[in-house]
Amino acid sequence: MTVVIGFEGSANKIGIGIIRDGEVLSNPRRTYITPPGQGFLPSDTARHHRAVILTVLKEALEQAGLKPADIDCVAYTKGPGMGAPLVTVALVARTVSQLWGKPLLGVNHCIGHIEMGRLITKANNPTVLYVSGGNTQVIAYSERRYRIFGETIDIAVGNCLDRFARVIKISNDPSPGYNIEQMAKKGSQYVELPYTVKGMDVSFSGILSYIEDAAHKMLSSGQCTAEDLCFSLQETLFSMLVEITERAMAHCGSQEVLIVGGVGCNLRLQEMMGVMCKERGAKLFATDERFCIDNGAMIAQAGWEMFRSGRVTELEDSWITQRYRTDEVEVTWRD
Repeated sequence: MTVVIGFEGSANKIGIGIIRDGEVLSNPRRTYITPPGQGFLPSDTARHHRAVILTVLKEALEQAGLKPADIDCVAYTKGPGMGAPLVTVALVARTVSQLWGKPLLGVNHCIGHIEMGRLITKANNPTVLYVSGGNTQVIAYSERRYRIFGETIDIAVGNCLDRFARVIKISNDPSPGYNIEQMAKKGSQYVELPYTVKGMDVSFSGILSYIEDAAHKMLSSGQCTAEDLCFSLQETLFSMLVEITERAMAHCGSQEVLIVGGVGCNLRLQEMMGVMCKERGAKLFATDERFCIDNGAMIAQAGWEMFRSGRVTELEDSWITQRYRTDEVEVTWRD
């Protein structure tokens, strides 16, 4: 049996999870929440993580019923993400690894999402749509790499949603995306917004600029409600994502789609993707907010796969990086 503890803190979530041979033993996390209309700054987020990380570590061990001696490997998020929060978490993981005398493993955040999705859903070889606050990619596995078939050429889909939430002062608790999703259910009028798909890639900055500029005019003149704007934004963004995912499936001859990342728990996105999959005779796989949203167990699971294939990170190589593409990692644990 191999037991791996994973530390995740690349954005506003701090999570520590423990995995034993595919079983999630514990997965506590905390979220740094800012007032409506505000985002989260790297320095403030890192301060939040520093304040709670040891409490979360204690919780993870207690919930799993394990002692440090029972852990075989310490995995942490190497990147991509926000610099200051990443440094905070890497520092603690490095220290724990040395105190406990356990090997260390730097994990790519995106690969953590993919491996957690594969573990929970039992998807075999899916086309992956990875959608979060910092990333938007369509990915498929080929020849020991997770190949990126299409991606955003500017901002991530989650960032577009978050920034729109700030414009109309939607609460950040529990997350702006979740609150937009709930408001969208009450929207009935579709407002036409820019739709930008460029081959396999998407662009969200234009739609954000347009809605930022138009929102207050439309709301104050009574042309539409805030709920209508949430509905329209979701429908447009998610249609773009479904289009590029279907194109990647056709290219790969794939019959499976796996949605991962924080935006992946949006039920409307899952519903729209499900319709496309049904039309193609394909299967859709997705997870709920326990595993879609950044968490420690996903880093532990990717670390478990890497550790079992003989990978470790030497102390002098245990740095972090804000830019770390999914296709930079050699996938040594898959055929």
